[in-house]
Amino acid sequence: MSLRLPSEIVVERFLPTARTMLAAELHDRGFTQKEVADRLGLTQAAVSKYLRGDVTVEDRFADDERMQATVDAIADGFADGSMDGYEALAELLDLVRAFEDRGPICAVHEEEMPALEGMGCDLCVRGTDDAVLAEREALAAVRRASRRISNAPGMAAHVPNVGTNVGTAVPGAADATDVAAVPGRLQAVNGRIMVPADPEFGASQRVAGAIIAAMSVESDVRGALNLATSAELLDAARERGIDPMEFDASYEDRGERLRERFRERGAVPRLVYHGGAFGIEPVCHVFGETAVEAAALAVELVESAPTGPRPED
Repeated sequence: MSLRLPSEIVVERFLPTARTMLAAELHDRGFTQKEVADRLGLTQAAVSKYLRGDVTVEDRFADDERMQATVDAIADGFADGSMDGYEALAELLDLVRAFEDRGPICAVHEEEMPALEGMGCDLCVRGTDDAVLAEREALAAVRRASRRISNAPGMAAHVPNVGTNVGTAVPGAADATDVAAVPGRLQAVNGRIMVPADPEFGASQRVAGAIIAAMSVESDVRGALNLATSAELLDAARERGIDPMEFDASYEDRGERLRERFRERGAVPRLVYHGGAFGIEPVCHVFGETAVEAAALAVELVESAPTGPRPED
């Protein structure tokens, strides 16, 4: 595994790109190569290289509107005398911080150090406090669970038309922004499940609502995913000693109604379902301590229902 610091990305990729763009903008504004060199703290020979295009530019930085706006602002400030080197440095440091926080520097860093995929900024920018570690663990759980169900034979037949989502909440979650899920949902396409994006917090209202409701009764139940309700899945759950809980299909106050049903039961069944309504297809939620456990149970249930869903009797 390669070991790369974000500062290396700044020095090797960001800085040459910024200098190339600034040299070109200042030259276009009538600065001589010596004047450009003085402004940027470079030799005239180095400026000549930048202007000739002899330096590799990182397109992900150069094409970013924030980078272009910062370079234009600095060049204009140098040209009209409204900005000095201190202020220009402050502008560039602000841009670096923005690029390191889930921005293009983070993207390049994760590309060059794959072990950071999906959580590089959490480590580099936010540190390793308990809250950040909990967020990283939630994101990792959703990634693993998504892979598990997308690779499970026969799972695509149990994906609702609206798609499936997978979620894990951080401990003490209060709303959907504390629940990691997949933006755009997982979709069944030609018998396969497609995962459209890496997980993010706040990406699912419905699965998040079910998880938050479950946590109000059992705080350790922080993961869930949704599938199409079918007699096969319900029968498979009962065979495993799970007593599925039915709830009303209406979206209105669904989270609160689920809380009430869980409180009535005194626990969170590992499978809850509704039979659908006008314009609402039947959907069930499978729960676990995290999305990983929920996915494992979902795969077990589907393996017991290989022929695909049929309407509940």
